[in-house]
Amino acid sequence: MTDTQCSNHHSMLNVQTIRSRRAFLAENAMGLGSVALATLLSQDRLLATPKNILKNPLHFDLNRKQPHFEAQATAMISLFQHGGPSHMDLTDPKPELTRYHGTEFKDDVKFSFINRATKTLMGTPWRFRPCGECGTELSELLPHTAEIVDEITLIRSMHTGANGHEVSIRYFHGGIPGVTGRPTVGSWLVYGLGTASRNLPAYMVLTDPGGLPVDGVHNWSNGFMPPLFQGTVLRPTEPRIHNLDAPAHLHGTLQQQNLALLSTLNRRHLEQHPGEADLEARIASYELAARMQSAASEALDVSKETRATQRLYGLDNDVTRDYGTRCLLARRLVERGVRFVQLFHKGQPWDSHTNIRKNLPAACRKTDQPSTALVKDLKQRGMLDSTVVHWGGEIGRLPVTENHGDPAKAGRDHNGQGFSMWVAGGGFKGGVTYGETDDFGHRAVVNTVTPNDYQATLLHLFGLDPEQLYYVHNGQVKEITNGRNSRIVSDILRRPPVAS
Repeated sequence: MTDTQCSNHHSMLNVQTIRSRRAFLAENAMGLGSVALATLLSQDRLLATPKNILKNPLHFDLNRKQPHFEAQATAMISLFQHGGPSHMDLTDPKPELTRYHGTEFKDDVKFSFINRATKTLMGTPWRFRPCGECGTELSELLPHTAEIVDEITLIRSMHTGANGHEVSIRYFHGGIPGVTGRPTVGSWLVYGLGTASRNLPAYMVLTDPGGLPVDGVHNWSNGFMPPLFQGTVLRPTEPRIHNLDAPAHLHGTLQQQNLALLSTLNRRHLEQHPGEADLEARIASYELAARMQSAASEALDVSKETRATQRLYGLDNDVTRDYGTRCLLARRLVERGVRFVQLFHKGQPWDSHTNIRKNLPAACRKTDQPSTALVKDLKQRGMLDSTVVHWGGEIGRLPVTENHGDPAKAGRDHNGQGFSMWVAGGGFKGGVTYGETDDFGHRAVVNTVTPNDYQATLLHLFGLDPEQLYYVHNGQVKEITNGRNSRIVSDILRRPPVAS
């Protein structure tokens, strides 16, 4: 955005009002969060607005909004793989790496753990083979992903430029390496587009029963936006939402009468004190909680799915049951109008510093079938064309060995210079690979894609212009890429942007 545009934009906004409302929300986030799922506490009047609705009165909600142009995607499910899946062992075959296995690597290497580092090259112990009609080569560790390879775009040239977990995670989610306090991709999408469901939160997070992922709640933060736009976390085990249903003695007519009386009193008070955002938010929170009593219970009940669908996701297998259940829940939520769903693991299971021969297959066994089932299920229901599915982590692994010596102990250190991820549906091409790393899988060398490029491409698929979706915070215009160089990766889209 130019200086002139910024000046014009600021002249249209009462920045002081924005800042005072922001201060209120910052001071009361915990109070809002305690009342029934913080992300939908206000259906009316909060903080900032995308440019495409700037002409409307200054209020903020989750009502469905028009995109800047025709959207190809309407919802997204992100299967985030914390820790850094090893691309040269899974998605990016490197015959030269295998050929020079056991020899010294001649390139400069940035290590995260220098005390365990070596420059000894380690070829993959697993076989690759061409898969699908497209012939994309995948590892034998991904037999189920091989079944959907014609539906996915495999990007082999991701690049963060940093080897650390948190710094790269924040780059993927918030747009700037290592910086906290910024809204994540899900927050930007629901901020710009709202939601198709008034009965469920717009942005939902499915965490692991074992605990939180690395970097915790930063993975779904609303940052400088109000809590309305943060991810709502479902409990990883039943009951997934506490106190969702009213006590037995309040069921039915009595509860409806109580809610109606409360609403009348609250709105009467609001008429006497217009513009009280805290009261507006609490009124909306009660209304949402009431609507969710039936909607959420139904959406989270996977027992209603057929046995065939449950088997497809691996619910009949102890290894895949948990992740498969969460993948199935993600489909059910998107099917009911939720805009953005994220799945996370405990910690970082793909962080294979040691014993990669055991740890990598274990991570694949847990995720491969459910991830594949999600794509298959969306396709057979006619939902894949409008739903983006993402699979990938924040970094990859190095081509050299860590803890070299005993093969049972060998692993790979971090690598943010070049790695892989895949996307499917929502306007992405199927059956293609994009970009390349060098002969050893160390660095992205052809068609490098940064997290900012990925974010700009996602926004485009959702009908949002990355340069026109912004938020005013403390008098400053903020974008997801924060003015960094980014591009829409047109070559991987079914309908590339039309040149202006």
